[in-house]
Amino acid sequence: MSGALPRTSLPDQVFHRLVADVLAGRYAPGERLPTQRALAAELGVNMASVREGVKRLEQLGLVEVRHGDAMRVLDWRLHGGPDVLVHLIAHAGALDNEMARAVMEARRLLLAESARLAAARRSDEQAALLASLAEQLASAEDGEAAQHLDFAFFAVLIQAAGNVVFLLVMNSIRALYLENLELFRPLVSTGDPYAAAARAVADGDADAAAATIAALAAAQEARLLP
Repeated sequence: MSGALPRTSLPDQVFHRLVADVLAGRYAPGERLPTQRALAAELGVNMASVREGVKRLEQLGLVEVRHGDAMRVLDWRLHGGPDVLVHLIAHAGALDNEMARAVMEARRLLLAESARLAAARRSDEQAALLASLAEQLASAEDGEAAQHLDFAFFAVLIQAAGNVVFLLVMNSIRALYLENLELFRPLVSTGDPYAAAARAVADGDADAAAATIAALAAAQEARLLP
């Protein structure tokens, strides 16, 4: 770390600086972080801002704070949750290709299995909503509108799958996606087979639904990471 932080949104800036340092490997797992007093002096902020930043770092599973002991860095691969992805996926306004590839692979597998389950579990209302979103996607007015519709389509698909764990994963992905919306712009094409996927789910054809969604997600992955 180097240089004091500008005095705007200080707790957020402290948090993001510490996250960047930990995830970049500037502190190895098990290593002690500087004391909060030392961090406050180095960053040119007050202790309250440092305490808030460290608290959020602890909530992400990146550090362990014990009363009377130093703050120790944890291995994010062992202790971090999906929320860590938001901080790993992009650097300096660009996607980290290795991390984005891993995220997109997991996304494709999750969506395909969600489609399979949705074909068996969806309600009539969910089937109608998928068809409506597919229709809106075909005539989306711009890329950003298409992105929001795309996310809504898959959110309904996962809700229709009826698996609460899938739903919680989707909630974490939502933050990742919306905080990096422009970087994910190549993902969406109005020519993608949303309508075919919606029909397969409505018809209860689990194999067709899974195959169509898997192909759609793979095409999106290829556009994002050529």
